[in-house]
Amino acid sequence: MNFLKKLFAKDSNDSNKARQLKQPQDLLSNDIIVLSDSFALPEILRQQQFQVSNINSHEFEHALITEWALTGKSNETIYLSVERGAKPFLKFSLRIEEQDVESLFNLDDFSQIFSEDADALLSRQQDTPRTSGWTCEQYQQTVAAQMGYFHRKDCRAIAPSEFEGEDAGEVFELYCLRGNDDQYAIDIQIWQDGDTDVLVNMYRPVSDIKEYYPGS
Repeated sequence: MNFLKKLFAKDSNDSNKARQLKQPQDLLSNDIIVLSDSFALPEILRQQQFQVSNINSHEFEHALITEWALTGKSNETIYLSVERGAKPFLKFSLRIEEQDVESLFNLDDFSQIFSEDADALLSRQQDTPRTSGWTCEQYQQTVAAQMGYFHRKDCRAIAPSEFEGEDAGEVFELYCLRGNDDQYAIDIQIWQDGDTDVLVNMYRPVSDIKEYYPGS
């Protein structure tokens, strides 16, 4: 953690110390978090430190979800959001490649996600090194073709525009599958140009963030 001390060392009377950072919902660009050493976390997350490189927003009809893009020593981008309920949970997301999907699932079964029934049940075949620790044995589809808007900005303080145009965001369709143990999920985003992003997700307690360091 030496570089953290260099980055954030301040005089004891420095007025910047006034900003307190104690929960993920308050993260801003350049803030740093340090994760726990829990073996339930994939190696890429376990006891690692990440800096917030970007803040994006996903807008749905009844929800606005903040997404923090995190970068660490591996230069791999990890996405973080907070899932609210009786108590909040961290949602970590990793974008995977086509070959990862081909290894994880039977592609005929995977195609059922986009069928008219939209009630796919997927069983994991085999992890790749990239997905190891990020998946579970079985997934049930929960969302099909939900329209959303992606904003490359933090919309917590300024709501997205209600009008079409530059500020309307990038349109996508969302498909979701939840793991059989509720700790894992799959998100699929299909964009207007036909590009498709597949993300593996895991849900963890907020206590997995052990330390917070406000950025400059």
